[in-house]
Parts: sequence; structure tokens; C-alpha cells
Amino acid sequence: MKKYWDHTITFDEYLRIAEQRVQNPATDADREFKPYYELGLQRMERALKTFKTDEQQAEVLKKKNFDGKILIISEAWCGDASATVPALVRFFEPDNEVRIFLRDSDVSLIDQFQTNGTQSIPKVLVLNHDFTLRATWGPRPAAGNEMLRKYKENPESYTQEEFYNDLQVYYAKNKGRDAIDEILNLI
Repeated sequence: MKKYWDHTITFDEYLRIAEQRVQNPATDADREFKPYYELGLQRMERALKTFKTDEQQAEVLKKKNFDGKILIISEAWCGDASATVPALVRFFEPDNEVRIFLRDSDVSLIDQFQTNGTQSIPKVLVLNHDFTLRATWGPRPAAGNEMLRKYKENPESYTQEEFYNDLQVYYAKNKGRDAIDEILNLI
């Protein structure tokens, strides 16, 4: 994991890269994903403005004496990532090093942590201080996974549009609390 950690970026760099890809798309992929980068940046700005550390969650983290690191495999164009990554960074950063590995820069990392055979993101790797893997989480909280299951089981009665809308409403109301709780349970 150390090899990958050495190629990570900070959350501020992550935001800067997304902004650059919106303002000056350099590749075909950047141009294709530009609307998703724009939406992702809007969602992340909103998440950063509304996030407040839950004191009970902070106390749980403190009691666990976790001295490891948080490595998040992500891309700013991803809806699930734009909803959860800001909260995870803001929650864990005061006590732990948090870095982001851009999934599309080198898929060899995400390929080790696929979800049902897909490169779904964000994927959170909880690392011990010596870079050994302690736990993984992602790409979305259990409530989001339940919505996805409902959509996949019967897309005629629960359409893709309804699924996406419900998921974003959930993310906006939840403000990352469920993701943080689930990761705390893994530590």
C-alpha cells in the first residue's frame, strides 16, 4: 500500500484538479466528463459548507486510538464520491492522514478492491500506521446500497431517475454521517 500512498494527493489538490478539468479539459475523457466534474464540484462545495463533525462520532474515533491512515480511491466526477468524500476528509483529517488516489490514473489499485466485479468508487482503505490494510469500505453507505438493490431488482417500478434522485436527497440530508459510522465500525 505504501507504493500507492506515495502517489496520492490531498483533498485540496483533488478539488484543484477537478476545477482544472472543468476550466481547461485537456483530454477527451475530461471533455466527456466535464458536466459530471461541474456537478461533483457543486455537490462537494455544498457538502463542505454543511458538514459539521458529530461529537459522538468524534468521541468514538478518539476511544479507538486509531493511529492509521485513510486512503480514498476516488474521482471528482463520481456522484457517490462527491457526496461522501468531503465529509470523510473533514471528519478524519484532524486526527489521521487522509489522502486520495485518483482511480483513473492507475486502475491496478481499484482492481484489487472491486465491488461486485466493478471499479466502483469511492473506496476507502483504512490503513494501519505501517500501511497494512485494516479494512475497506465503499462505494456507498448501506442505505444507498439498498436503493441500488431496489432499482436493479425492478427498474420498471423504481426507475433510474427515481434511484438517482432518492440517492442524492439521502446524501444531502445525511451529510456523510452513515459513511462515517460504517467506517468507524470497521476500525
